[in-house]
Amino acid sequence: MQYILEAPTLLNTTVNLPASKSVSNRALIIHALAGGAEQLKNLSDCDDTDVIVQAMREMPYEINIKAAGTAMRFMTAYLAATPGEHVLTGTERMKHRPIGILVDALRRLGAQIDYIGEEGFPPLRIAGERLMGGTLEIAGNVSSQYISALLMVAPVFQKGLELHLTGDVISRPYIDLTLWMMREYGAQADWTGNNTITVNPQPYRQRGYLIENDWSAASYWYEMLALLDQPEAEVRLEGLMDGSKQGDSVVKYIFSLLGVKTTFASKEEGKPTSVTLRCSHHHVPRLDYDFVNSPDLAQTFVVGCALMDIPFHFTGLSTLKIKETDRIEALKTEMRKLGYVIEARNDCELLWNGERCETVAQPVIDTYEDHRMALAFAPAAIKIPGLTINHPEVVTKSYPAFWEHLREAQFTIQENETR
Repeated sequence: MQYILEAPTLLNTTVNLPASKSVSNRALIIHALAGGAEQLKNLSDCDDTDVIVQAMREMPYEINIKAAGTAMRFMTAYLAATPGEHVLTGTERMKHRPIGILVDALRRLGAQIDYIGEEGFPPLRIAGERLMGGTLEIAGNVSSQYISALLMVAPVFQKGLELHLTGDVISRPYIDLTLWMMREYGAQADWTGNNTITVNPQPYRQRGYLIENDWSAASYWYEMLALLDQPEAEVRLEGLMDGSKQGDSVVKYIFSLLGVKTTFASKEEGKPTSVTLRCSHHHVPRLDYDFVNSPDLAQTFVVGCALMDIPFHFTGLSTLKIKETDRIEALKTEMRKLGYVIEARNDCELLWNGERCETVAQPVIDTYEDHRMALAFAPAAIKIPGLTINHPEVVTKSYPAFWEHLREAQFTIQENETR
């Protein structure tokens, strides 16, 4: 399927954003370890969360988490630390996404995990039991989801966990989000040194939990405002918190540099509120930014900055090559269709100094089974009428209602069946 997009001349809409899948997926694991009796409110309905919900509800011998990388990592640790034997598998792409670092770490803590296929990759056969725990060292520059997976199961270890992160620590806000949610459920878990985290062997307590809406999803509406750059344009986003623990809440700061102003209706601590976005018409002439703590925002800013004619140099992107697709190569390829020559350096940097190439007539954006390719490129229709998105259904991975929300904002979306 393809969607052909035409943007409205004015943007004035209210959006009830999806619940955060980062918070939802952590809550599901912690909630299950706490006994699962209380209620989770505002749980995400995206694919990545749904596979964990289904797994927790049915607990079959073979658990297929499809394309959900977060679920693969979190469920690997959860199944290793709880009694029972399971096979954990996913899509063909998932079977080529590395899991060895997490498996090795869990094995050092006593976990019984075997590879069914290629060494270092899913599927996995896991014989779960209560693990002893203890002291563990792991590189800090691996995916923060490995680290979060280990931390969340640590309160049920017999000896808890002392985790030493070596080298540079990437995506630290995601680790902080995990620790904060663990403490919300009564765990004793915190940084006890520069690169050391200690989790005491104290079980979680049961409690209800309200899940905040998703700041990553908010980024695409910021991008639309920035591209439109109209004084009368306004977008109201529901269910976000001032002082949010989500790493991607930094989007409000970065987009302030690109001319989008954020106003919170309320600043009450820990309470969701509505957020209003407006254009300020002042932006930096160039954007240099290190996305080491928020790599999921990179696609939004590559597309947005180029279409705003703002040169950029983005670093801290080492994890982009092992996401749903190689996002660095995907961005270079698709941006050329729009007439922009993006340069990659050292497998962790993207930059654009204004170099242009011939634009493809009636460009069609490929999405590579990656939700964020569709989500980040869709706002480009504001500058490129008739922009076409291939396989738009990929957005269900994190933002199922995205196209419906665009229609409510007066975008015209023409469906085109492809063979």
